[in-house]
Amino acid sequence: MKTYGLVGKNIDYSFSRTYFAAKFKRENIPATYKNFDLEDISQFPEILQNTPEISGLNVTIPYKQAVIPFLDRLSADAENIGAVNTIKIEQDQSLTGHNTDFIGFRQSIQELLKKPHKKALILGTGGASKAVAYALEDLGIEFRFVSRKPGNNQLDYAVIDKALLKEFTIIINCTPLGTFPAVEEHPPLPFQYINSSHLVYDLIYNPESTKLMDLARKQGARVSNGLKMLELQAEAAWKIWNS
Repeated sequence: MKTYGLVGKNIDYSFSRTYFAAKFKRENIPATYKNFDLEDISQFPEILQNTPEISGLNVTIPYKQAVIPFLDRLSADAENIGAVNTIKIEQDQSLTGHNTDFIGFRQSIQELLKKPHKKALILGTGGASKAVAYALEDLGIEFRFVSRKPGNNQLDYAVIDKALLKEFTIIINCTPLGTFPAVEEHPPLPFQYINSSHLVYDLIYNPESTKLMDLARKQGARVSNGLKMLELQAEAAWKIWNS
C-alpha cells in the first residue's frame, strides 16, 4: 500500500493526516498517511530508510527550510520561495522539493480581495511568510514584512499606526500566535485603526476563529482562517505526487 506522510515537529494536531485519511476513504484510494514527528531534521533520512513504500511527503513547521539540503532538486517555485512543503519521490528515488503553500494561499485569498486591497502587511518571517509573499507578488499586491525582531526592509510592530493601516488594508498572520491551546494570544496590532476596509487573513486554522480574527471582526473587517488554503495546497500536493 502506498504511504504518504507529514514531516514536522509536535504535529499530532496535524491537518494533513486528517484531511488525507478522509480523502482516501471518500475516494476509495488504497493508501495511508502518517505523521513523521522528528526531534531534529537530521533524522529525515531515516524516514526513507524505514518506510520503503513512501510515495510522497508534506513538510511543516519548523522544517520547511531546513529540509532543503536533504533534497536532490527544487522546483522553480520552491527555489524562488526558499521553502518546501511538498516532496515528490521520483521513479529513481531522488527527491524533488515543491511549494504548494503559495498555490493554496493565492487561490484562497483571490476570492476575498476587494477594490481597496492593494497593499499587505505580512506578520512573521518564516517559511509560510515566504510563500505568502511569493503569491502576493504574483497577484500584483505590494507588501511589507512585520517582525518582533525586524531585519532589513522589515517593520517593527511598534510602527504600525493609523496612517500605515490606512495604506495597508490586507493583514496576513503567518506567525503561530493564537494557535490552540494558546488561543488568547494574538499579534500586537492597534485594532482601533482596523475597519471595514480591511481584510485580515490568519493562516491558523485551529481554532477556527482566532483571537486576531475575533478582534478584527469586531472592528468590521473581513476575516478568514487558513483552512481553505490548506485544502487547496493539499490537493496541489496530491497532483504533484501523482503526476
